[in-house]
Amino acid sequence: MKILVINAGSSSLKYQLIDMENEQCLAKGNCEKIGAEDSFIGGSAHGVKFADKQRPMHNHTEAFNVVAEVLTSGETKVIDNLYEIAAVGHRIVQGGAVFDKSVLVTPQVVKDIADLAELAPLHNHAHVQGIEACLKVFGDKVPEVVVFDTAFHNTMPEEAYTFAIPYEYTKKYKIRRYGFHGTSHRFVSDACARMMGKPLKDIKMITCHIGNGASITAIKDGKVIDTSMGLTPLDGFAMGSRCGAVDPSAILYLEKKLGLDPDEMSNLLNKKSGVLGVSGISSDDRDVKAAAEDPTHPLHDRALLARNLQWYQIRKVIGGYIAALEGVDAIVFTGGLGENTEDMRLNICNHFGFIGVKVDPEINAVLRKGKGGEISTPDSSVRVFVIPTDEELLIARDTRDIVNAL
Repeated sequence: MKILVINAGSSSLKYQLIDMENEQCLAKGNCEKIGAEDSFIGGSAHGVKFADKQRPMHNHTEAFNVVAEVLTSGETKVIDNLYEIAAVGHRIVQGGAVFDKSVLVTPQVVKDIADLAELAPLHNHAHVQGIEACLKVFGDKVPEVVVFDTAFHNTMPEEAYTFAIPYEYTKKYKIRRYGFHGTSHRFVSDACARMMGKPLKDIKMITCHIGNGASITAIKDGKVIDTSMGLTPLDGFAMGSRCGAVDPSAILYLEKKLGLDPDEMSNLLNKKSGVLGVSGISSDDRDVKAAAEDPTHPLHDRALLARNLQWYQIRKVIGGYIAALEGVDAIVFTGGLGENTEDMRLNICNHFGFIGVKVDPEINAVLRKGKGGEISTPDSSVRVFVIPTDEELLIARDTRDIVNAL
């Protein structure tokens, strides 16, 4: 069974074709700048990258047609025709309180996703366009499945997802903690349970998806009890360019001082804050690390502060979740930074030495660039893992399972 995974953004369409017989990725890529004159597609086929190809893509339907062309012809060909694809799985950012699991696409499901767009305006509208683009090409001949970033977090208790604002606004406007990166947290938590040889329901686990966007999730009895992102992916701790949790009064104060409207304030908090805002260098940790390690760099002190601030906030979230879980059996690092930034992992874990967390620095140093495994020592009180995430594979697995059950 071959499954095509689609992740549609406002001006992009990422794809991955996976052969579920061996869970091998046959091809992947991204259509970018959809709607612009210089739109293009780039990616790889059979593990070999191909050069960016300029293609006119005025909308997501045209982008999907370009994906079909790339998959079935020329040097990038991996299938003879589109109907070798048994099903399509779509990543959906916001499922709200409506969806607590992956489901088959129906007209009502598409309507519900569109109705939730006010909670994720940049994402859900694009996801609907991606679904509709596939429907125009496949019709009802190929089943489609939607997998929600928020679904894994729908087990949170009310006291964890409710904000302390007037309750009538909570209910009327659906304001609550939804959480994100759910497909990643679910993938690595399942993988960790297998590595530990225990059912997930028997493990108190903290999963740390740390990348340019980042979130941490507490899992108990096989269910999420809390997660750091909130109504939107802005909440939590300092990220690449997002501020994370900030005193709301500081935001109101800045709005008045700078004369910003809500959209301008949102842009500042989402795109100009976090590690970028503190360091003044970049949202990319590699650039900030280079400055932090170079005493002659003009922004050396700010680079050090940005990294230390982010790591401190991560430790606080983990510590809070240890209390919420009443102990912890496993901590997992994943995401771009979680998988590749060994000094961050060592710093965070060493600060939990007081509860017996011990990490092997030599093993920790080599687990990068797709290499996963356990970095804790045999006598550590808590097992610590680096597990590369694969959200597309999880989407493909859900899609396969739902289609096979039809």
